[in-house]
Amino acid sequence: MCNSFLKKKGKVYIISGKLKGRKLSFKNNLNIRPTTNRIRETLFNWLSKYIQNSRCLDCFSGSGALGIEAISRYATFVTFLEIEKKNVISLIKNTQKLNISNLEIIHTNALNWLKKPQKPYDIIFLDPPYNEELIEKTIMLLEKKKWIKNESIIYIETKKNQTLIIPHNFNLYKKKITNHIACYLYIFKTKEI
Repeated sequence: MCNSFLKKKGKVYIISGKLKGRKLSFKNNLNIRPTTNRIRETLFNWLSKYIQNSRCLDCFSGSGALGIEAISRYATFVTFLEIEKKNVISLIKNTQKLNISNLEIIHTNALNWLKKPQKPYDIIFLDPPYNEELIEKTIMLLEKKKWIKNESIIYIETKKNQTLIIPHNFNLYKKKITNHIACYLYIFKTKEI
């Protein structure tokens, strides 16, 4: 992991929207690698015409920066999935401090949670730990268990040069490659019968 991924003393700021400038605090550890401000700004520019009134799923929440940024930009509801208890506690404290309630925070293994289908989401954030092979497994569950519908948007962040196996009905909409990471935005299209 590159030190440039670590934010100042476990703090991330919301870039835009109704919570612009508000701070998220979390315990600084190697298991949290918040999406950088520059990448979040790029991502939410990509999502600008889709984010308002959307239902979002943040599969590997960590600091919660992606999901909270979505709420700041008027997403209707965000589900946060996080496996580490200390991250869940930080998320709860941050959302209480920000006085936001259109969300649910679930302390769970994302892959296990996704095995039980519910209502599909409009936008899904996939930014798992880089040293684990979670993206393909997650994508498979999203499609198989119908967490995505026609025109659902899937954001994937991974380390640069990581090979990904992406289904044919995930249409690449945008991508950005930096010195360390690769970011992709896909739009899911249902297979024609």
